[in-house]
Amino acid sequence: DTFACLSVHPHGELTRSWPSARTAPCRRRPAGKVEMADITNDKLASAQAPSAGLDVATSSAGGGKKRVAYFYDSEVGNFYYGQGHPMKPHRIRMTHNLVLHYGLYRQLEVFRPRPAEDVDMMAFHSEEYIDFLKNVTPETTDDWPKQCKKFNVGDDCPVFSGIYNYCQLYTGGSVGGAVKLNYQTSDVVINWSGGLHHAKKSEASGFCYVNDIVLAILELLKYHERVLYIDIDIHHGDGVEEAFYTTDRVMTVSFHKFGDFFPGTGDLTDMGRGSGKFYSVNAPLKDGMNDEAYTYLFMPVMDKVMQTFKPEVIVFQAGADSLAGDRLGCFNLSIQGHASCLKFMQSFNVPMLVLGGGGYTIRNVARCWTYETGALLGVELDDDLPQNEYYDYFGPDYVLHLKPGSVENKNSKEELALIRRELIERLDRLPHVPGTAFQRGAEAMKEQEMPEEDPDERGGGLAYTERMRNTEGNGAEGRSSGKPRNRALDFSGMEGDAGMLGRPSVSSEVKAVVERKPVAGVASEEVAAGVAGTVGSASSPPLPESKPAVDPPHFPKAEDSKVAVGAVAVAPVALPFGGSQPSVDAAKVASVTAVKPAVRDAMMVDE
Repeated sequence: DTFACLSVHPHGELTRSWPSARTAPCRRRPAGKVEMADITNDKLASAQAPSAGLDVATSSAGGGKKRVAYFYDSEVGNFYYGQGHPMKPHRIRMTHNLVLHYGLYRQLEVFRPRPAEDVDMMAFHSEEYIDFLKNVTPETTDDWPKQCKKFNVGDDCPVFSGIYNYCQLYTGGSVGGAVKLNYQTSDVVINWSGGLHHAKKSEASGFCYVNDIVLAILELLKYHERVLYIDIDIHHGDGVEEAFYTTDRVMTVSFHKFGDFFPGTGDLTDMGRGSGKFYSVNAPLKDGMNDEAYTYLFMPVMDKVMQTFKPEVIVFQAGADSLAGDRLGCFNLSIQGHASCLKFMQSFNVPMLVLGGGGYTIRNVARCWTYETGALLGVELDDDLPQNEYYDYFGPDYVLHLKPGSVENKNSKEELALIRRELIERLDRLPHVPGTAFQRGAEAMKEQEMPEEDPDERGGGLAYTERMRNTEGNGAEGRSSGKPRNRALDFSGMEGDAGMLGRPSVSSEVKAVVERKPVAGVASEEVAAGVAGTVGSASSPPLPESKPAVDPPHFPKAEDSKVAVGAVAVAPVALPFGGSQPSVDAAKVASVTAVKPAVRDAMMVDE
C-alpha cells in the first residue's frame, strides 16, 4: 500500500515559459531533492521516464497542453467518520492509486498542500466554531453538549479522531490551488479531497465541517473581478450559495435533486438578493437524470452564463454522487456524461479549480475522478483497469466505465425546457459587464456570427452544439436514497436581516472581501509572509489583479532563503527584472501511506 510517484530531470531542474513577467512564488521542494516512500511495485518504478510530465509543466498559457496541478496528501485517506457512515475519505486514496497506475502523474504537477491554519479558516467561519473543531475529540464530546447542538455536530457530522487535521488538509489543497491560479502558474488545479459545499459560517452540515470552496473563492476574489462557481453534485451547494447570495462578483450555478431531499434548498425561485439578484442560478431536478437530459439543460445554460457573466476564473465542484448507482444518489449519469460537463467548461479556456465533493459508492467515485483527471489532461484512458492495490473492489467487471441502466427519468422534456428557458431569460437580465472582451476560440467566434436557431430553443445555438459533439456519455443504473434532511438552519452567526425566501445576507468577512475590488501591486513583505496565511482575511489588503501588470511587483530578493506561498517551500531564484521566482522542482512526490488491513476494510465498506 506504500507508493511514490516521481519525475526526475537528469539536470535536477526544469525550465518554464512563464505566461507573463508578473508571476509569483509557490512553495515546492527544492530542485534536485527527491523524497519518496518505499516503492513496492518495480514495474511502476521502472516505467518512470526522466522527463515525464514536462509537456504540461513547460506549456504556456496561450497554447499547447494545459498546465495541470494536482494537490494530494497521503494522510487524507486515513480519516474515518465511523462505522456505517457513508462518507469515506479513503476514496481519495483509491482515486490517487488509479491516477498512479494509469500513469497520469507523469503529466501532472503534484503538490502536497500546506495545511490551512485557524486564521485561514476564520476568513469565513466564526472563531468560536473553529476553536470548537480544533479542541473537540471523540473522548470529550460529552463535555461539549451545547456546542455540539449549536454547531450541528452529531450523527451526520460526527466528531472523529483527527477531525481538525482533516479539515486543514482538504482546505489547504483548495486554497493552495486558488493561490496557484492567482499567480498564473497553472491553468487547471485539481483537489479531489475538497468540494465540501454544505458547511456554513458557524455550522457543520451534510458531512462538511469547513467550507473550503468559500475560502478558495475568497482567495480568488483578491485577484479576480468575477468568479463562477459550478456544482454538479446531486445535493444543492447551499453553503456556497448562501455565502455569496448578495454579491454580483460571484455567480453560483447548481444542478441538483430538489424536493424531499437534503438540504431542501435550491428552488428555481432562489436567484439571489440585492446586488446578487440573478447571480444565484438553480436547476432543480427530479430522479433519474440521464446523460442526454443533463447535457440538454447544462450546456445551453452554461454557454449563456459564460456569455453574460464573463468569469475570469471557474471553481467546479464535481461531486460524484450524481453518478448512476450512488449509495445516496438517485440520478442516472454515466462517468462520460458526468465528465462531459467538465470538458465543456474547459473548452472555454478559463482558469479552473476542480474539486471533489459527494460520492458514496467509492469504487465509482475513484473511477469517475480518475477519468476526469485524464480528461483534463486530454488523455483517453483504457476501459480495462490497470492492476492496482484496490483491484478486487472493482469487480466483477474490472473496467473504468459504468454500464448503462434502465432507470426511469422522471424529468420530462417539457419540464427541462421550461427550466432551461427560465434560467436563460434571467441571465439575459444581467447588466452588461463593461470593458471585458469574452475570449472564445476562432471556430466558436465564426459560429457566433451565423444566424441564430429557433428562438423557442433559446441557448441551443451552434456554439454550444459544436461543444456537445466533443463530449460523450451514456446512461447507467442508479438508486434513489438520499441524505437525511437537515435541521432548521441557524443563521445566528450571519450579518444582516434574512433575505429573500428566508436567505441571509453574506457574513461580514465575505462582504468585506467582495466589496473590495482587486487592485494591482502587493508589498514584498506580504509575499514573503505568504498569501495562503491571509486567505480572504477582511483585514488583509487585496492582492494584485491576474492580468499582467505594467510594472512587475517586487518579489523577495534572491538571497531570501524561503518563500511561504504555495504547497511546499522552495528556494527563490533571480529574475531578469530584479525580483525572484520559485525554482521548479523536478521531483514530484506523492506517497500513499500504508493502512492496516482491518482498518482499510472498515473504510471500504459501502453497504
